[in-house]
Amino acid sequence: MNKIRIHSYIVFIILSITVQVKPQICGKTPQYGECSTNSACGYFHMVGANNDTGICGFRWLACSRLLLCNSSDNSCSQSNTNCVQHPQCSNLPVCYPVTMTDQSICPPTKNKINLQWKQNAITVAGGNGHGQQLNQLIGPFGIFTDKNNNIFIADHGNHRIVEWKYNAKEGQIIAGGNGEGNRMDQLNSPTNMIVDQQNHSIIIADYLNRRVIQWLNQKQQILIDNINCWGLAMDKHGFFYVSDQGKNAVRRWKMGEYNNEGIIVAGGNGIGNQLNQFNVLSFIFVDEDQSVYASDRNNHRVMKWRKDAKEGTVVAGGNGEGDNLNQLSRPHGVVVDDLGQIYVVDTWNHRVMRWCEGKKEGEIVVGGNGEGSQSNLLYQPRGLSFDDEDNLYVSDYGNHRIQKFEVIL
Repeated sequence: MNKIRIHSYIVFIILSITVQVKPQICGKTPQYGECSTNSACGYFHMVGANNDTGICGFRWLACSRLLLCNSSDNSCSQSNTNCVQHPQCSNLPVCYPVTMTDQSICPPTKNKINLQWKQNAITVAGGNGHGQQLNQLIGPFGIFTDKNNNIFIADHGNHRIVEWKYNAKEGQIIAGGNGEGNRMDQLNSPTNMIVDQQNHSIIIADYLNRRVIQWLNQKQQILIDNINCWGLAMDKHGFFYVSDQGKNAVRRWKMGEYNNEGIIVAGGNGIGNQLNQFNVLSFIFVDEDQSVYASDRNNHRVMKWRKDAKEGTVVAGGNGEGDNLNQLSRPHGVVVDDLGQIYVVDTWNHRVMRWCEGKKEGEIVVGGNGEGSQSNLLYQPRGLSFDDEDNLYVSDYGNHRIQKFEVIL
C-alpha cells in the first residue's frame, strides 16, 4: 500500500514539473514542520542560511533521486535545486529540486506563509483632511491594533495619542491633546506607543520632549528622560527597548527599573554604515529570541541584532537608496511574524515590503504604485500593524489617514 502511495506521489510530481515554480522560503521553521495544506509537504532547513530558515517542499521524493551537495561549499551542480538538510535520506546535505516546492504541489497553509492582501484599502481612521478635529489626523506615525480591532494612533502633528474604536467615525483622545508643549499633560510630536491593555496604561515616545512618558488613567509619569526616543518595543521577558536616535543605539531596561542608563543592545558605536553602526534609527521590533530588528533609516536598511551580538546583519535593503526590490528608501515601521517574515514600511517608495532573512530582495506587499491618495496608493507611510485576522494596517502619513488592507483568504 505504501509503495502504491509513493508511486502516486511521483506521478503527481512529474505532471507538475511544467507548472510555474513559486518556491516558498521563510524563516523560523522546524525541520519537516507543517507548511502546506498538503500533509505530504514539510519544511526543509536550507544549508548556508540561518538555521531557522526553511523551504516548503514535497517530503516523499525518492531519496535515490537526490544528489549530495558539493562538500566544498554546499553548492549544487544541478540547476534549479537548493542545498537542504534531509536527514530522512542522508546525514549530508542534498540538492532538492525547486519544482518540488511549487505551490501547486504544496499549497500554503492559511495564515502562515505567503499571505496576500487586497490592493485597495479601506480608510479606518482619519481621511478627512489635515486637522485637529476628532475625525482628523495630522501625519500619523506608530499604530497598534488590539484584539477588538480598535486602533491606537500616535497622532504626531496633533501631539496626541488617539484611539479609534472599531468602525468608529471619529477617535477619542487618550493622551496629550492639550497643545504642543512639555507639561506633564502635553506631548510634543509623539512617534510611537506601547499599549498595556491589562492595566490600561500607555507608554509613549514623546519625541521632541526627549522623554518616554507613561499615561495611566490620565495621570502621567516620566519613565526615561533626556533621550531622543523614537521606536519602542517590549519582549515577553519583561524588558523594554527604546531606539535612541541621539546615541544611534537601541537601549534596554527591565520593566519598572528606569533609574539607570539602560543597556545598549544594538549600535552605540557612533553614526555610520558599518555593521555595528546606525545612521538615524527609526522603529524597532523585538522577537521571542530577543533579537532586535531596527529600521536604519538613512542607511536604507533593516538590521537584525541577535541577543548579545557585537554587530548586526542586514535583513532588508542595504543596497543603497532606491526602488528596486533589493532596495529601500527611508524605512520606518518594522514587524516580524512568527515565521521570521520581515514586514517593513518603505516610506519614500510609498510601499510596504516583505523580506525573508537571507534573501537578496524583498517583495511588495501593498503600495508601490507611486504617491497619491487613491485607495491603492500611499504617501510616505510610517507605521504598520496587523490584527488577529492578519489584516494589515498602515499609517498613511502624507494622507493623514490609517489604511486597512484586507487579507485575501
